[in-house]
Amino acid sequence: MCLGVPGRIEDIWEADGTRMATVDFGGVRKEVCLAYLPDAVIGEYTIVHVGFALTRLDEKSALETLELFRSVGLLDDELGVTFDPR
Repeated sequence: MCLGVPGRIEDIWEADGTRMATVDFGGVRKEVCLAYLPDAVIGEYTIVHVGFALTRLDEKSALETLELFRSVGLLDDELGVTFDPR
């Protein structure tokens, strides 16, 4: 299954003419392409699917969704990590 996972943009740079970002998904950081959100800024939340930021969303919705995904174990599969339940 592939979900759109919310994350917070922490850093933005350009690589070979493409805007890229480091996005934090509740403690897991991944590189993400910003081609579909060229005006995205650090601190915004975005929905990421297969490595592309697709849309913005507000912080409350992002955090609620991350917690829901975490509580049912979906983040493990989507982000390729196992979260420490402590």
